[in-house]
Amino acid sequence: MGTRVSDRPLHLRKPSWLKVHLPNPQSARPVERILRTWGLHTVCESALCPNRAECFSCGTATFLIMGDVCTRACRFCAVPKGTPTPLDPNEPVRVAEAAGVLGLRHVVVTSVSRDDLMDGGAAHFVATIRAVRSSLPTAKVEILIPDFQGRWWALDQVLEERPEVLNHNLETAPRLYPLVRPGADYKRSLDLLSRAAKADGVVVKTGWMVGLGEKEQEILALFREVAAAGVQIVTVGQYLRPTVRQLPVAEYVSPEKFAFYQEYGESLGLVVYAGPLVRSSYRAGESLSLISVSGRPGGST
Repeated sequence: MGTRVSDRPLHLRKPSWLKVHLPNPQSARPVERILRTWGLHTVCESALCPNRAECFSCGTATFLIMGDVCTRACRFCAVPKGTPTPLDPNEPVRVAEAAGVLGLRHVVVTSVSRDDLMDGGAAHFVATIRAVRSSLPTAKVEILIPDFQGRWWALDQVLEERPEVLNHNLETAPRLYPLVRPGADYKRSLDLLSRAAKADGVVVKTGWMVGLGEKEQEILALFREVAAAGVQIVTVGQYLRPTVRQLPVAEYVSPEKFAFYQEYGESLGLVVYAGPLVRSSYRAGESLSLISVSGRPGGST
């Protein structure tokens, strides 16, 4: 039987290892100005990522395309839900221009889920990849995609562009999907990763959160299943409740447990980043370089 919201603790004291030391706010202003000038969204801001101040201060950001309103109602995510606006055909070029001004060598692009579109936004990802490569031919492109509702022809369109990294997050253990990701399907997401892993020259990545009520054996099973599917990079981070409208935290996982998860994943041949504040684009360029060093497909950063 799955975990119910009523079974969850409403208040857990945040442990010391989750305290974020914020940089000088002024250091993040250049990135914020560029994003506003080009009229772009980031998942850093829309999802209330705890690392956004640090990333902006370092001159990086993860672009969020196709608007900032999602058609899914995932219960862990702070991105606004509802009816999205029509696609902006000029957005891919603006992403490429902003990435160039920021001097990015590894460009990470994600999106809201657009179940209102027949292709789930695949063509918009294609246009964005092409725009970035036209503007920054030496940059690596990493995309974090939705599941396209299992329309594999849409996935194939994206894979034909050969992004250096294709990421699709499983987010949590299968048992918790009805609670955490009611609009998603675990098998569909795993199938997506397996299909992507068959594409030449594309490094496949996934990630999930802990602290949502999962059991240790469920996390170990996730590692085994993604390794068998051909995934190469995995990120594991602590679920942090963005606002009172999202699910409460069921558990704060210790750094020692994260180290255990990382060691287990690495024993299966995966490149793993596991830690309380690890998120999907954590050290994205660095993780790709590790794939290259190991002799598997990828590229240097």
